[in-house]
Amino acid sequence: MEKLILEPEWLLEITIDALQQKLAKFDITSEEVVRIYLNRILNYDQSGPSINSIIEINPEAIHIARSLDYERKTKGSRGILHGIPVLLKDNIDTADKMHTSSGSIVLAESYASSDAYLVGKLREAGAIILGKTNLTEWAHFTAEDMPSGYSSRGGKTLNPYGQKISVGGSSSGSGAAIAANLAVVSVGTETSGSILSPASQNSIVGIKPTLGLVSRSGIIPISHNQDTAGPMARTVRDAAILLNVLMSADPNDPVTCSNELMHADFTAFLNKNGLQGKRIGIAREPFFAKLSKEKISIMDQAIEDARKLGAEVIDPIEISFAEKISDINVMLHDFKTGINAYLKTIDPSLGIRSLKDVIAKNEEIGEKALKYGQSTLLQAEETSGRLTEPLYLRSLLNDAIYSRDKGIDAVINLHSLDAIVFPDYKGALLTAKAGYPSINVPAGFTALGEPVGITFTAKAFQEPTLLEIAYSYEQGTKHRKPPAL
Repeated sequence: MEKLILEPEWLLEITIDALQQKLAKFDITSEEVVRIYLNRILNYDQSGPSINSIIEINPEAIHIARSLDYERKTKGSRGILHGIPVLLKDNIDTADKMHTSSGSIVLAESYASSDAYLVGKLREAGAIILGKTNLTEWAHFTAEDMPSGYSSRGGKTLNPYGQKISVGGSSSGSGAAIAANLAVVSVGTETSGSILSPASQNSIVGIKPTLGLVSRSGIIPISHNQDTAGPMARTVRDAAILLNVLMSADPNDPVTCSNELMHADFTAFLNKNGLQGKRIGIAREPFFAKLSKEKISIMDQAIEDARKLGAEVIDPIEISFAEKISDINVMLHDFKTGINAYLKTIDPSLGIRSLKDVIAKNEEIGEKALKYGQSTLLQAEETSGRLTEPLYLRSLLNDAIYSRDKGIDAVINLHSLDAIVFPDYKGALLTAKAGYPSINVPAGFTALGEPVGITFTAKAFQEPTLLEIAYSYEQGTKHRKPPAL
């Protein structure tokens, strides 16, 4: 298809800072930027061999951009995100003309009555919500056999680096869209690997923050013990800028009121020499076990690069009890409680007020809703929804002990580590159950072009240390390359 708008070369891989400079000089307007991104979405996401990462476009995006351009001229800029297009995962509420469905055809006509708390912060900062991204349906909590990036409402999102390469889940669209330069940055959510996985698979940066750094209000839940939103960007600095805006104390989300970093500026920790003197431990077993020899080689080179950049490497380290937290009991029980509460907030005329209603509606719709079944939804529905089961309580306490006390905390204390290194996103379940932060950064590509990422993890509210490490690694290696679309 013939392109409708000439795309300037400078747009590809543009950072927030670089775009803000152009906007400040009035070299381009935010309205023009939005139109350019819509053109890219047309050409690469919704036609031809499409990526299919965008599930919905904000019908007011151009008008919002125009109003922010006018505000810039008449009152000045609100800040670093003024007029910057941002994409949101389709499980994040927006009180506008877009739906919030978590990719489920059952909620295809659901409009949120209020913004998610983080969306309010983005709007206050002057960001333009460009659209919603596709995801693995119900944030990969529908069925065990559902492939990453698929939803009954949005179809299948493909990896821009190759259709045969996994796009990662469940923030699949958020990862693929940013990799393909369809917006400047995006917001994903993670319960267990859903930011880290697509970041790794799409050669972008993903930050899974400490539980409590970012409000969960207005995000369709899986587990209140593990859920968090986080930035997805092409650079560590852009991710840090976005995290500054996402972080907030939400009075309706008590976990955010114990945030030790509330007044931090994450960009202050972007030090090119940030790896010098840092002690990092390499978690080889069992996390390297399922990697191909080629990926192990890439990871070994990444570790060597970190050493050359000044890190003291302890290789290997042993996380003795990692195998003791392999179940998903907490998520299964939390999901029913959380989703039933969320569904009470949507339009009652939809007739979807509980998980039981979702399951029944899927069955009524049939194949279009149940291409891969709904085995996980059925498992969750079998729980009481009261969080009183001994199985749940044992797993909840067990997860805390073996992911934190006898897991990450123990190994970090034993070796006096600043961070733990995991290959790709393989340590995601452990860090999710601990509620601890992780950053995934591009580490290279296989011979067939599949992106490989490296994950750095630390204790709660150690984002400053992780940003120092991740930025230093990124600047010292510069593995990120855009896909050839």
